[in-house]
Amino acid sequence: MHGNQDSPVRGLRLRTHALRFLLLSVTILLSGVVSSQSQEPPKPSRFEIGLIGDLPYSDDQVPKFSNLLQELNNANLAFVVHVGDFKAGDTLCSDEIFAHRKGLFQTSKHPFIYLPGDNEWTECYRDSAGFYDPPERLAKLRETFFPGDHSLGRRTLRLTRQSNDSRYAKFRENVRWTYGGVLFVGLHLVGENNNLGREPGADAEYAERNAANLVWLKQAFELAKRPGYKGLMLLMQANPYFEDRWRSLPVRLMRITPPDPKPSGYSDFLTALEREVLAFDKPVVLVHGDTHYFRIDKPLFSPLSELLVVEHFTRVEVFGSPNVHWVRAIVDPSDPQVFTFKPEIVKKNLAQHK
Repeated sequence: MHGNQDSPVRGLRLRTHALRFLLLSVTILLSGVVSSQSQEPPKPSRFEIGLIGDLPYSDDQVPKFSNLLQELNNANLAFVVHVGDFKAGDTLCSDEIFAHRKGLFQTSKHPFIYLPGDNEWTECYRDSAGFYDPPERLAKLRETFFPGDHSLGRRTLRLTRQSNDSRYAKFRENVRWTYGGVLFVGLHLVGENNNLGREPGADAEYAERNAANLVWLKQAFELAKRPGYKGLMLLMQANPYFEDRWRSLPVRLMRITPPDPKPSGYSDFLTALEREVLAFDKPVVLVHGDTHYFRIDKPLFSPLSELLVVEHFTRVEVFGSPNVHWVRAIVDPSDPQVFTFKPEIVKKNLAQHK
């Protein structure tokens, strides 16, 4: 009797447990769907970025620079990089110009990464620039443009700063970030011989910053060698003058400016860069400004023959004043070359040729 009476009860309990299990399974499944939908979507395998520098040099160029920013905002870009020199070397290095340029950069719809140029601080000792103390201007530049761990722009990008290492606490401008399987690294090398050779205080500043840059460069290649990285892009303001290391190439490949008679502020960097590139088997790009001469070339040569280029290394120099245009970089990790480049001419800023 007891067995017969308990059977309906047991059946009800089994059905109840089964229903609870079903409801729990549906809840877990739905929560997984919601969770996956709330996560950030994966980065695209192919993406594009904007590269600019040496702009704007004067008040007259600000409207043209606004035209440039409008085009950048209208483009489908992952981010924009300004490689330095947001003013001419003979114009004021005031707090007001710093604030004005930061305000311009903040109008970027895309994450906007800015790197220092020499006109913003090393050249500020000039009378025409306001006779400022360059180290004080550098400190102000760091305070104004590199306060946190994110880029500028209306949409931001999280950055890793060298200053996270207490040994290099002041070098907030040296940054790196990863996007779409590619490592991007910003270095603080500037024009006018990288602040070397003007006076003893400047030489001491150069020595400290040069040491930090070499460490940051070495770490970049070590990181980029890890599985998952498809290539490396280095960005800085200075033209390091690869030509100074060429020995017997034709005259057509000579410098576009006379060599500096002082010891080179770039020789240590170029030596380290060549060593790292030759030991690396993925595409490397160096983007810089400084000499205002748009070009895409392969300026590293094999140690076996000066006529053989290092194929996986490319240099890109951005447009600069008075040419207010930009360079589009197409990054495709599925392409063996990874990087391709296209000059973008802002039609509103076209020069009027007679």
